[in-house]
Amino acid sequence: MIFRTESIESLSDSEVIALSELQMESEQDIRLSQLLQKQQADTLEETERPELWTLMQIYQTLLVKKAAALRESVSRGLREPLES
Repeated sequence: MIFRTESIESLSDSEVIALSELQMESEQDIRLSQLLQKQQADTLEETERPELWTLMQIYQTLLVKKAAALRESVSRGLREPLES
């Protein structure tokens, strides 16, 4: 999925703030953690690999959207920059 940052620029302040607080759904987050633990322990079943890949793609997409929204919210003065 391609995400264009210019679409964030057209959002309202409240929408930008909401997007900057985006989180993976709890059930997905729990399942992703379980699958990553199994992968690390080398016990991930071959049938679980597509599920892990899909959840990783969801996580990555949400992270990119959240980062773009954070950048926009700082640019608008809606929040302070994150500490580095």
